[in-house]
Amino acid sequence: MKTIQPQTISDLEFDRVLNQLAQRALTQGGKARCLALTPMIDQAAIEIALKEVEEYKASIGSDQGFPGHHFDALTEILHQLSIENSALELNGFKKIKHVCGTTETIKRFLKKFDQFYIVLNDYADQITYDDQPVTLIDSILDRFGQVKDDASPELLFLRKSILRVKSSINKSFSQALSRCAQADFLDEIRESVVDNKRVLAVKAMHRKKVKGVVMGQSKTGSIVYIEPQQTLEYAQELSSLLYQEIEEVKRLLKWLTNALRPFTSEIALYEEFLIQVDVWHAKAHYANAMNGVRPSITTERALTLNKAYHPLLLLDHQKQKKKTYPQSITLDHNNRIIVISGPNAGGKSITLKTVGLLQLMTQSGLLIPVDPSSELCLFKRILTDIGDHQSIENHLSTYSYRLKQMNYFLKKCQKDSLFLIDEFGTGSDPELGGALAETFLEEFYAREAFGIITTHYTNLKLLASELPHATNANMLFDAQSLEPMYQLFVGEAGSSYTFEVAQKNGIPFGLINRAKKKIAGGKVRFDKTIANLQKERSGLRNLSKSLKEQEQTAKVQAEELAQTQQKVQEKLERYQEVFDANQRLVVLGRKVDQLAERYLNKWTKKGLLDALFKLVMQENAKRAPKTKLNPLGDRANTAAAKGKKAENKKGKSPSEANKKAAFDRELKQEVQQIRADKKAKKQKQEAVKEQEIVVFNVGDRVRMIDGVAVGTIDKIEKNKLVVNYGTFTTTVKKDYLEKL
Repeated sequence: MKTIQPQTISDLEFDRVLNQLAQRALTQGGKARCLALTPMIDQAAIEIALKEVEEYKASIGSDQGFPGHHFDALTEILHQLSIENSALELNGFKKIKHVCGTTETIKRFLKKFDQFYIVLNDYADQITYDDQPVTLIDSILDRFGQVKDDASPELLFLRKSILRVKSSINKSFSQALSRCAQADFLDEIRESVVDNKRVLAVKAMHRKKVKGVVMGQSKTGSIVYIEPQQTLEYAQELSSLLYQEIEEVKRLLKWLTNALRPFTSEIALYEEFLIQVDVWHAKAHYANAMNGVRPSITTERALTLNKAYHPLLLLDHQKQKKKTYPQSITLDHNNRIIVISGPNAGGKSITLKTVGLLQLMTQSGLLIPVDPSSELCLFKRILTDIGDHQSIENHLSTYSYRLKQMNYFLKKCQKDSLFLIDEFGTGSDPELGGALAETFLEEFYAREAFGIITTHYTNLKLLASELPHATNANMLFDAQSLEPMYQLFVGEAGSSYTFEVAQKNGIPFGLINRAKKKIAGGKVRFDKTIANLQKERSGLRNLSKSLKEQEQTAKVQAEELAQTQQKVQEKLERYQEVFDANQRLVVLGRKVDQLAERYLNKWTKKGLLDALFKLVMQENAKRAPKTKLNPLGDRANTAAAKGKKAENKKGKSPSEANKKAAFDRELKQEVQQIRADKKAKKQKQEAVKEQEIVVFNVGDRVRMIDGVAVGTIDKIEKNKLVVNYGTFTTTVKKDYLEKL
C-alpha cells in the first residue's frame, strides 16, 4: 500500500490484530515479523500469501501435522561468525545444528506432501539446503553437544591418559585408606571430598602419623582432612592432562568455527526460512480461532462481504460466550458510497470498522472471518476518520481535527481509495457543519472513490438518495422494544429514534413534546415517516419469514400426504386382488355346487365328469398361459386308459375294443378341431384388438381382466381410471380393465 497513516491503524485497531497475531508465534523472530506486517497492493503477492496461510491452516488437526519449527535465535551467533578468529561456544554449535536440521525436516515434509502444500513447497524449493554445516558439527560434537573423544588423535590420547591417571588415583587412595583404617587413624566417616578431591578423615591426634597434604579440618577441630602422599603425584599429573584437554577442545572449537564461517549466509537463510514458517503458523492459528477463510481477489472495482464478522469482537465474544452478528455489504461502480444512519448503539461504527479492518487484513495476507463467497478488490489508500480526537496539548478540538482530516482526504482521496468516516459532519453547527459535510461528500463522489459514512444528518441522507451511485442504509431497530437488532439493511435511511429513545430512558413526556414544538414540523414528519417505514418493513420482514416457514411446513406435509396416499393406493390394489380372487372362488364354488346338485338328481358319472372337465378347461383358459396345457389330450389319453383298464377288467370282446378305439380316434379329431378353432378365434381377436381402440367413458361398467368384480368408471385421468366398486374406489390403469 502506498501509505497508511498511523491514525488509520489506530482507528481500525489493526495494531490489536497484529498483537493477537504475534502472541501465536513461537519464536522471537516470528513475533517481530508479525508486528511488522503492512498491507500490500501487489495482487499476485497477496494471493500467494493468502494461499500459504490457507495450506498451513489445513494441516492443523490433520493426521499429517506440520513438523515443529521452534528454534533459538541465531542473531548473536551469526554476529560472532562475522568476526575473524572468534570461536563459538558449544551451545552455539548446538543451535546452528538445530536450525539446519529443522530446515531439512520441513523441506523434506513439504516435498513428500507437495500435492497438498503446493504454494508452501514452491517457497521451500527456493531454499537450497547444504548439509555440510551439520556434517562438520557432527565430526566434532556428539548428539549431546559435547566434544567427541575421537575429535582429534591428541584429544583421544589425553582423555585415555586422564582415565588412566584417575584410575591410579583411586587405587592409591584406596590403599592409603585401607592402611590408615587398620592403624585406627581415621574417624568414623573415614573419608570426605574437599575441592573435588578425595581426602582421609584423620583423627586430630594422629595427624602427624599420616603423610600427605592437609586440606582442612572440621569445625570442632577433631578431624583433619589429609590428601595421601601416594595420590599427590598422580593428582599433579591429572591437572596437567586436564589443562591440555581444555586447550585441545578450544583449538577444535576454533577450527570448527572457522570451518562454519563460509556458511554464514546459508545459516542466516535457514533462520529466515524458519521465521517465515513461524509467521505461517501464527497466521494459520489466528485464522483457525476465528474460522477465517480466503476471499476472492477481484481485478474489478467491487467489494462484496457476505456474513462478515469483526475479528476482534468475534474473539472477545467467543471468550464471553456471547453472540456476534455478521454483516453483509457491497460496494461497486453502481454503489460506490453507502450512508449508514440509525440510532446510536446500533452497530454503525462496528460495521464501518469491520469493512476497513477486513480490507487491511486481507491486503496483509491474513484470512478473514467471512463467507467464502466474499470478494474484495485492492485499495492503494484507506482513509479513516473515526472517533473523537481532541488534543489539549495541541489545542485541537474535535471539529478542528475533523477539518484537518478532511483537508488530508481532499489531497489523497482518489479513484483507488477507500474512505471511512464515522459521524460525518458532527462537531459544529448542525446546519452549517451538515452543509460542509454535504459538499465534501459530493467531492468524494465526483472522484469516484469508494466509501462508507455514518451520520444523523438529514441532508446527507437526502443526498445519498439523490446521487445515482450512492445508497442509504440503516441499522435495524426494533420500534416496539427500542432495542438494536445489529443488522444492516441497505436501501433505506434510518430514523435516529431521538424522542422514542429519550422516552424509554425516562425523560418526561411533557419535555419531549416541548422539544418537538421547538423544531421544524417538516423535520419531525420526515423522521416520523422514516420510522413508520422502518416499522412497516419490519412487519413485512416478519410476515415474509412466517410465510417461508409455512411454505416449508406445507411442503413437508404434502410429501407426507403423497407417501400416505401411495401406501393407501398400494393397499387398495392388494385388497382388490384379494377380493377378485375370493370372488372367483365363490363363483367356482357355486358352479361346482350346481354340478353336484344335478348329479344328485339325474346325471350319470359320465355327464358329471364331462361337465366337470369343461369347467376346469374354462378356468384354465382364464389364467395366464405360462405353460402349455393339453387338457383335451390328457382327457383323451385318460379316457383311452380308462377304456383299456375297463376292457382288461371286464374282459370285453374285440368288437367292443374296436368301437372304443374308433371313439378314441373321433375324440382326438374333435380335440384337434377345437384347438384349431380356438387358435383361429384368438388370432381374430388379436387382429380386432389391433384395429379397434377401446374407448372408456364415465359411467361405463368395467372389470379387471381375469377378474370378477364389476365397477363403474367415476373419473378418467390420462392413462388411469377411477373405478367405483360400491364399497370403495380405486385407481387402475386402462390396460388392466375390460369394458362390459
